Order: sequence, then structure tokens, then C-alpha cells
Amino acid sequence: MELSEHIKTANVEAVTLRRPFHPALRGTLCVTSHHLLFSDRKDEASRQLLILIKNIDAIEKSVENLFGYPRAVGSSGTITIKCKDLLVLQLEIPGMEECLNIASSIEWDRWRVSKVNSDYSVCPSYPSAVIVPREVDDDKLIRSARFRQGGRFPVLSYCHHRNGMVIMRSSQPLTGANKKRCKEDELLLQAVIDGSELGYIIDLRSAQQAQQARMTGGGFESKSCYSHWKRIHRHHERGKVVQESLIKLVEVCSDPSHTVDRWLSKLENSKWLSHVHSALSTAGLVVECVERDGHSVLVHGSEGTDNTLLVSSLAQLILDPASRTVTGFLCLLEREWIQAGHPFQQRCAHSVYSHARLKQECPSFLLLLDCVWQVWRQFPLALEFSEALLLRLAQEVYASNYGTFLCNSEQERCAAGVKENTHCLFQSLLKPDIEEQYLNPLYEPTDLAIWPSVHPQSLQLWTGMFLRWTKHAQNMEEAREEVWRIVKEHRERAGPDRTNNTLSTHCDTLTPFENLMDELTIL
Repeated sequence: MELSEHIKTANVEAVTLRRPFHPALRGTLCVTSHHLLFSDRKDEASRQLLILIKNIDAIEKSVENLFGYPRAVGSSGTITIKCKDLLVLQLEIPGMEECLNIASSIEWDRWRVSKVNSDYSVCPSYPSAVIVPREVDDDKLIRSARFRQGGRFPVLSYCHHRNGMVIMRSSQPLTGANKKRCKEDELLLQAVIDGSELGYIIDLRSAQQAQQARMTGGGFESKSCYSHWKRIHRHHERGKVVQESLIKLVEVCSDPSHTVDRWLSKLENSKWLSHVHSALSTAGLVVECVERDGHSVLVHGSEGTDNTLLVSSLAQLILDPASRTVTGFLCLLEREWIQAGHPFQQRCAHSVYSHARLKQECPSFLLLLDCVWQVWRQFPLALEFSEALLLRLAQEVYASNYGTFLCNSEQERCAAGVKENTHCLFQSLLKPDIEEQYLNPLYEPTDLAIWPSVHPQSLQLWTGMFLRWTKHAQNMEEAREEVWRIVKEHRERAGPDRTNNTLSTHCDTLTPFENLMDELTIL
């Protein structure tokens, strides 16, 4: 994943450059993976400026003019660049979108790939490489890990390409009853927001639950120690409660003897759709913080391996157009669930019919798929994949011929030789002759965020999943096949197949997340 992939605007014309002891210049700004190049397209060397991105110490987006000069006519965005050699530059950029794109491209260089967990000793459930703020060294990461449950210190989950704000995730801090502190953890979060902005901590527990966690050694970030972060509590059920909810849902869906009123009452009492509502609602809150308000977010509950991943994944689906493609969605699952240490073996040991009730079972991943289906149903044109892909994943997570969902972490998969001895489900799904089965024939890509409704009337039972072995499901499958037939006939008359051009040109196989991070250019 090269830095160039985060460059949304590579060239901007009519940019005004202001710097000390030089007259203002008007010219073209070019952004590369390593440099900012300004030129007024004349041959004189003095009219050109080359800035090494590594030399940029801070960047500010502001409507204020640092040097007191009158602003250029038509300017709609100002970027102030403060370099490590103390040079301060100002760029006036026409077009607010271009200004934000340039700023976010530069800000991405604030991050680095850390191999502090290369032997999994710092955090057994994290991958061998993680993305963290550049100015936080590995020693600070180790101390922060000791302060977080299970060693899950804050790491980068997503960087918004339009404004540079990020979504981080972690586990709860171990403040305990004595309100312990960790200065390294505080510095890590301060580095995320550069010490000058406001960030939000979305705690997926009620305030009462977070207080109770202190009595058992856990806790939450205090306002006095994390002064630039505002904490918001959003209660999410987890573990046994969610598992029992799924069992009740399947029971009501399996009994056709109920009257309509009785059936609807039992459906509501299962509370499954309440969990769907909570997940989508909190993901929407995260998106609102990042997209609308322009603030970075840290998401965590207790362990940070279930609801944390659920919320961070849904927020990215809502925000990021790339996550709505087949390749992007599978990459999202690889990054946010498999590499991030969701314990699949423990959570998916049984489904709903087994009499063995293991306390660590929880259908968190199935809940994610249901939430994605809700988004797909509300925005039938926005996702490149169809319901069929979600149903396939729901089947594979509980019983699979592939090794993708085996074990509980990357460490366990490496020890068991999963990659060497099994095949990857995601790579199989991306083969051209297979992926077509899972494409949405109505797909029309959009660069905008999509905002799913969470009103009760907007959330529906996922009939394709929970009523899949009924006559209703068979009729729906026949309807999908008919839609595909009509679409294919239309494409044959219209010309080349748009969908094949959409996905097949991306890649034939899914690149594992650790390889993506290894390829990240660190400047």
C-alpha cells in the first residue's frame, strides 16, 4: 500500500505560495509519494520549490493568513506547512476539496509501520505489524500495551482521505480502582490528534459498566489525563447475551405455527434487531465525528476483539467507497477481523442448535454480516457485492474447507501453519469465474458516504439468512436469477460488460494485510 494510493489530488493549478523573504508565487503544486513540488512553470530555479515530505513537521488547515498578506482572489483553502528546519510555508489552494485532499495526503506521512509485535510478545492477538503515529517509538508502544487489556494498544484502523481524520481501535485501559496512569499511552493518543485538535473516544459500554470495570482492574480514559479527548459511552451487549438472542431468533423463524402477531412479538423479544440497531447507530456516530465534524475517533470496549471490530468495520463501509467493492470488502474483513485478532475458533465453535453452551461463543461476525445486509438493502446500488456473498461468508465462518477462519489470531495461525497447509477463502472468491456469482448487477459506484437509517421501520429481518430453508427463500433465489438474466441480456445489447471491468482488473488474489503494510512507503 504505497503512499501514492492516498493521493487523491496529484496536481493543482493556480496555487499561491508564500514564504519568508520571497515574493508570492502563483503556479502549480504537484504531490508525489516523497515530495511536494511547486513550480510557476518558468525555468528559473528560484521560482521552483521542492519539499521533502519527510521534512514536514506539522500541517495546519486554516482560513487564517499566517503572514498577514491579503488572500488570493478565489482562494478557498489555506494550508500552512511547518518544516523540521523551522521553515514555515503557506499554500493558498483554489477549491476546498483540493485543499483537503492535499492536506490529507501529506498527513498520511505522520504514520509508520511498527514491527514491535513481530514475535507476538507485546500483544498475542495483534498481527506482527501495525500502523501507529510516527513520533511514537516502539518503547512507548510496549508501555502502552502493558496499560491496555490483552496488550491491545491503540492502532490505526482507517484514515479518511478527504480530511485526514482517523479511526483508531484498542482495548480498555487498565486504570483500576487506583486510577493508574500511563504517560506513554497518553502521548500515543495525543500524537494521533497532534495535540491541538479534539478527538472522540467511543466507549462501547455504558458509563456504569465502565465504572464497574475499574473494580476488576479495567477502566476508561479519564478527562484529566486525556484532556483533548471527549469520551462518549454507547452500550453494546456482547457474549452470551448476543448468543442467546440469536438462539431465540432462530427458534421463532423455525416455528411456522405462530400467528402473525405472535411471530412478530417473539421476533421483537429475541432482541436481535436491537443489536443490529446498536451497531449501525454507533457506526453512524463514528462516521459523523470523522466525516461531518472532522475529528479523529478511538473505538474500544473491554477486550476490543468483538464490538470494537464490528463498529470500526461498519464505519469504514459507510465512509469508504473502496470498502463497498468485492475486493475492498474482503480486504476490510482481512484487516479488521482476521488480522485484528477476532477469536473465530472460540466465537463460532457452535451455531444455535448445540446443547453445549461455551461461554466464549458469540455471533459477532454474523451480526456484522446482518448489518452489512441492512446497508445493502437500503442502498441497493452502492455495494458491488450481493447478498449471496454475505450468505457464503455466514456459512464459511462456522464450517469451511478453507483456512481463513481457523484459530483465534495470526499467532495461532502461524504456529499451526495455516497459510502453508490450507487455501485462502478470499483468494478463491476473487477468481473471475467465481466472483461473478457474488456481484450486484445493479451496482453504481459513488464516492459519497452512505448513511443507513436505523429507525425501527428501516431495519428488517434478514430473510435470506434466517428463512433461507423456506419456500420464501427459494422464490427469492429464483427472482435473483431472473434479475441477472435480464441484466446480462441488456449488457449484451449495450456493449462490453461493465461489471467484469470493475472487479477483474483490480487483482486476481487478495493481498494479505501484513504484506500491504510491509509495502507501505515510509518516508
